[in-house]
Amino acid sequence: MLRLTDTRTRQQEEIRPEKGHRLRVYACGPTVYRFQHVGNLRTFLLGDLIVRVGETLHSWQVQLVQNITDVGHLADDTGIELSGEDKMLLAAREENKDPFEIARFYEAQFLEDCAALNIKPADVYPRASECIDLMLALIQTLLDKGHAYVGTDGSVYFDARSFPSYGAISGNRLEDLRPGHRQAAEELADGKRFHADWALWKYAGAQRQMVWDTPWGKGFPGWHIECSAMSLHHLGETFDVHTGGIDLRFPHHEDERAQSNSAVGHEVVRHWVHGEHLLAEGRKMAKSTGNVVLVRDVVDRGYDPLALRLFFLTGRYRQQMNLTWDALAGADRRLRRWRSKVAEWAESPSTAMCADYVQRLRDAFDDDLDTPTVLVTLSELEKDGDIPAGSKFETFAWIDRVLGLDLVRDVGRPHDVAADLPAGAAELLQRRAASRSAKDWAAADALREQLAGLGVTVNDGPDGQTWTLG
Repeated sequence: MLRLTDTRTRQQEEIRPEKGHRLRVYACGPTVYRFQHVGNLRTFLLGDLIVRVGETLHSWQVQLVQNITDVGHLADDTGIELSGEDKMLLAAREENKDPFEIARFYEAQFLEDCAALNIKPADVYPRASECIDLMLALIQTLLDKGHAYVGTDGSVYFDARSFPSYGAISGNRLEDLRPGHRQAAEELADGKRFHADWALWKYAGAQRQMVWDTPWGKGFPGWHIECSAMSLHHLGETFDVHTGGIDLRFPHHEDERAQSNSAVGHEVVRHWVHGEHLLAEGRKMAKSTGNVVLVRDVVDRGYDPLALRLFFLTGRYRQQMNLTWDALAGADRRLRRWRSKVAEWAESPSTAMCADYVQRLRDAFDDDLDTPTVLVTLSELEKDGDIPAGSKFETFAWIDRVLGLDLVRDVGRPHDVAADLPAGAAELLQRRAASRSAKDWAAADALREQLAGLGVTVNDGPDGQTWTLG
């Protein structure tokens, strides 16, 4: 049985879908005001691994919902309250574009990057700007139940003291929380009754873009309310797993839990699972430190983007990792070697998978996604002279349904075919994969025609798109 480390209980928990063989997962998605760096993508890989383990090793039907934040995420998020400027509007001003144009552009880039790393698309990507009615209904429920109030400034706030178990995820206690960069008197002057209360809905001034009419006046949503509204709507009043980066434990997930549980009267999320930070050359990846790495930077250096996925798999999701270009080069070499070996083994007669190795691989994945042990086990299998080549091929091909490294990509064709793609074809293939992930079939068909014009024939199957030359 799959076991994951639950942030709330602070121990490994068995993941047993509440509804038979249907596992319901909510993954906190991107705020689409900039390119997602590879640290963000490591977090999104966590959800992908849970989906793949559930489907491949446990035969579960996995439902994955991932939100797209395109409004309401404020730049000055101190952890106690939301103030400052919306990140979408800040980016729109910097790029001199409409905020929705900014959102759609970076959303498409996010989907392309996920496709490049073989991160399976979610079943639905609800956008915050298109779920306002869901948020307003949830806010009204919280008002009716006495968990929220309308402040003197026209904003609607959650009453943090109305939720006794606040802090279960992060360990923070309300009595220990203090106002951030402003004085308590100024905090309360904003209309809040208690400095740790947070905005469910913010009153908007006359000059702000991206506002909506509500019973409380024109305004825009707080960041935390969107995930409560979306998850309850798409997954129901109880679901199995909620994933996100470790930095979202507080305040985002702490506030989300308080909102959702207060609205329905019981624990909504059965298991909270968080991925640790990715460092770059020993420092936290951030624009301010100038060490942000994007997927396109990896490609520009000549590495297969799936080498980045393989590098992520060398560490446990709940441990910090340090990305270096030397480590990525090593992952790229291993990826190419394994693909070459798999193609070589495929020439031998097929034989059954080795039961011992299969069990060890299953056990490692079920042990809190112990991907380092998975890779060590595969390296042992690669070198094991007692295992027939056909058995090695079948085992590698089977477990790659979880690893997602395209290890059988070169089977049945020359190993250097990928390098022989016409100029521009690789980018078109990535864009088409992203279009299919977004269910933009018209764009996918148009890209297929462009690729055909370059001599690349694309076919779609249950495992995604494949291509041949000529």
